[in-house]
Amino acid sequence: ASTTRYFVSIPMARKKIREFAAKNLLKRFIAQYNPKFDYTKLPLFLLTNDTNFRHLKQTTPGLDSEKFVVKPDMLFGKRGKHNLVILNKTFEESLDIVSKRLGEEVGIGSVKGKLTHFLVEKFLPHKEEYYLSIVSSRPGNVIRFSVAGGIEVEENWDKVKDITVGIDQDISSVDLTHLLEGVAPDRIGIVSEFIQAVYKVFVDLDFTLLEMNPFCFDESTGIPVPLDMHAELDDTALFKNRKKWQDIEFPNPFGRTETLEEHFVEELDSKTGASLKLTVLNPRGRIWTMIAGGGASVVFSDAIADAGYGSIMGNYGEYSGNPSEEETYQYAKTIIGLATRYPEDGKKSLIIGGGIANFTDVAKTFKGITHAIEELQEDLKRAQIKIFVRRGGPNYQTGLSMMRNLGHRLGLPIDVHGPEMGMTEIVPMAVQHING
Repeated sequence: ASTTRYFVSIPMARKKIREFAAKNLLKRFIAQYNPKFDYTKLPLFLLTNDTNFRHLKQTTPGLDSEKFVVKPDMLFGKRGKHNLVILNKTFEESLDIVSKRLGEEVGIGSVKGKLTHFLVEKFLPHKEEYYLSIVSSRPGNVIRFSVAGGIEVEENWDKVKDITVGIDQDISSVDLTHLLEGVAPDRIGIVSEFIQAVYKVFVDLDFTLLEMNPFCFDESTGIPVPLDMHAELDDTALFKNRKKWQDIEFPNPFGRTETLEEHFVEELDSKTGASLKLTVLNPRGRIWTMIAGGGASVVFSDAIADAGYGSIMGNYGEYSGNPSEEETYQYAKTIIGLATRYPEDGKKSLIIGGGIANFTDVAKTFKGITHAIEELQEDLKRAQIKIFVRRGGPNYQTGLSMMRNLGHRLGLPIDVHGPEMGMTEIVPMAVQHING
């Protein structure tokens, strides 16, 4: 096997959202923390192939005198440097630009994709550009600020100041003087209030990243307004924030189309208090995984990549938070369906792994998995799939016994191990099977 190290993109709790969604959340909530920052009258539109342009023109009177900015809203940066930000256009011109460019294929670095979402918002002439970001970290939330924002902020990173706010610390009690070096004296007060209000939105709505590069001052109102925003939310907080987030979307990265299976698991995940994740890495992969726990899923993925087999990993995913038997059945059925799709590709391995669970009932989740295996047993045999199991936790003996008995009864090759074996020691076994 090759010794090349493959780096696998793994979805965690931090999920990117569109710029429109980030600005819309700010627009809806920031005035609750400081009424000075009322953005409700700032026009903001997300346009797609589903947009009825004629209806939009008819239902938005009074915009003829405004000028607008048009830009793709597709989770990629440096849009200005790629000449994808169009400034100072009338509303009619903006809609015409979008209607002509929807579906256009563009290249961003080595990635190509079609433009499917555009943001149209008010154009604000300005002189100064500021940088602001807040990112969650283990010690606390890190606020970064600079008076030298804009497309050259990276070249001027030495001018960026930062401060860490403790998880339980009230932002109103934090001295921001260090951050605000270089701000004009007559604007220090309003910038300080703006940072505090943005921080409160960040915490209240469970952002993990909120970056404004840049924000400027609206000369007509004298208040800061973000021109460009990037944001991530903690998607595990969806149940807590369902009403606030409304129908929030977590789009795929630019250039990547969501599979039907990924969408199905995402729907399952949205309806449960447990966690069910799936990313298809290689539809014709030969090593597939069904891993319990986010941490364990990373460990197993790293072990497979370190062994030199990252390029033939079929998927990344995890189930955790004590999912029900039915949820685990649906999840397992989805992964087995993917793993058995191309039986002509030769032997494959399915790793059903995990650490030692704290509260997930191993026997209950294994009931769902064994149900799916039994239902798809002929597909598994045709695809020459051998199953490797390593698990520990509540009722694990019952779960492992269930898996062993299933293999004997169905005539399926299933290697079963408990916590007496190191967590990733089944990875070399899985590799040996596909090479045998």
